[in-house]
Amino acid sequence: MYKNKITRALFVGAGLSLALVGCGEKPAEKQATQPAAQPEAKQNDGAFELADVQELVRGNGTEVASIDPHKTEGVPESHVIRDLLEGLVNQDADGNTIPGVAESWTTADNKTFVFNLRKDAKWSNGDPVTAGDFVYSFKRAVDPNTASPYSWYLEMTTMVNSADIIAGNKDKETLGVKALDDHTLEIQLESALPYFVMMMGHTTVKPVHQATVEKFGDQWTKPGNFVGNGAYVLSNWVVNERIELARNEQYWDNANTTLNKVTYLPIENQVSEMNRFLSGEIQITNELPIEHFSRLKKEHPESVSVKGDLCSYYYGFNNKKAPFDDVRVRQALSYAIDRDVVANAILGQGQKPAYFLTPEITAGFSPELPGYGKMTQAERIAEAKKLLAEAGFDESKPLNFTLLYNTSENHKKIATAIQSMWKKDLGANVTLENQEWKTYLDTRRQGDFDVTRAGWCGDYNEASSFLSLMQSNNSSNDPKYHSAEYDEVMAKAMAATSDAEREALYIEAEKLLARDMPIAPIYQYVKSRLVSPKVGGFAANNAEDKLFSKDMYIKK
Repeated sequence: MYKNKITRALFVGAGLSLALVGCGEKPAEKQATQPAAQPEAKQNDGAFELADVQELVRGNGTEVASIDPHKTEGVPESHVIRDLLEGLVNQDADGNTIPGVAESWTTADNKTFVFNLRKDAKWSNGDPVTAGDFVYSFKRAVDPNTASPYSWYLEMTTMVNSADIIAGNKDKETLGVKALDDHTLEIQLESALPYFVMMMGHTTVKPVHQATVEKFGDQWTKPGNFVGNGAYVLSNWVVNERIELARNEQYWDNANTTLNKVTYLPIENQVSEMNRFLSGEIQITNELPIEHFSRLKKEHPESVSVKGDLCSYYYGFNNKKAPFDDVRVRQALSYAIDRDVVANAILGQGQKPAYFLTPEITAGFSPELPGYGKMTQAERIAEAKKLLAEAGFDESKPLNFTLLYNTSENHKKIATAIQSMWKKDLGANVTLENQEWKTYLDTRRQGDFDVTRAGWCGDYNEASSFLSLMQSNNSSNDPKYHSAEYDEVMAKAMAATSDAEREALYIEAEKLLARDMPIAPIYQYVKSRLVSPKVGGFAANNAEDKLFSKDMYIKK
């Protein structure tokens, strides 16, 4: 059932967080909620005057791998794409699902959904946005020739024939999506999915302009070639320096858009980003340096923003590579991580130690603490030593491996601390290797690692957004955990006819992850950053950290 209400939850660093209210099985009623008009939102922000210059500069953490929605998989990319392309639905400041290109939708059984598209939606070149654009885009996303790293997402929706198309067993033209007319889109699912509409807010299901893609190929995302349907268009892109966006005058809600220009800066060093914020160059940072958090809270309390996010931070083991194909080695390394030290001493911004993959704030999910989570750290270390010895490693034969992480001072601090824990308590010799974002993603995808840092943010607020990651058919399952037992539990969860049954199966899935330990959960995020008090419309309650520049503005 479509529910338009989502409540706030808690997380930080890599992603998002939020709690969905209600996920029952009753068929959805026709939804015609309209986005709140920007002037009304500003009115609620108190008395103020708009600045003469409406330009926003945002830190984005790293250089994006792409701005093609069907070629990306990361949070930095989604931040930019959210401004450039608009899908069927959006989110408001509190994380509620609201109309995007679709102004309403209906379903009688949670298997067939009909979306009614607004007639004033246009591409930045003036072409109308049609149902056919979504048909083309969804088929492009599942087409094996596209090689989308997130094609599995459409399979998780159970869209008819998506799994077979992705596997190369059926033609993309058989996908369960069709245009009934230019402004009516029908999507058919193989299984009832009560939270399907919520899933349509994800980056991978945003549309692309067919004629532009076919004309320019991989170059369609370059300035001058780019055609989008979002509130902004790409005006300038200097790799490793900046991405600049200008207002899209063709956007259907342009009259209620205030910012004229948005700039994204790929700053990987949090101290540098902080200094550029304090000098007035940046209005919103991507993160803040953990060692300066207390000082910033004291000296700049009006600028420090800490909010919930639906994300988990973990280390992934290469389950296909010795010795990490031995569950005892994986368990030993996981047990030896002192999560309290990481969450409270190193980070200390509200992060929670994690012993399961799905954050506790996830809607409709109350995870059970696994056995190793109930031990003291001393007990976990003792068990870790025992397991490692059983696996054949001791002082005479120490465990040697490399820990991969993407370039970031914050990730480095955590990696250095855990490296020390593994050396002190297990005698393991760990080499740290950092790679820039694009290379790191490629290395993980190719399986060319021993242990890797990773973070996962919910694509929608439901436990399957996390637990589906460890299914054998998920192309983002970089640890290569393949368990028929786990896959069967998740398949049953997707077919469950009640929320209670589904949650019980999700809890069973978490128990299997705790037993097999393909990954080592470390902490549940919160999102801390610096936000200028002059920025209005900042979505401080959006747990998935979906920040739409079209909703923001600069005050004098």
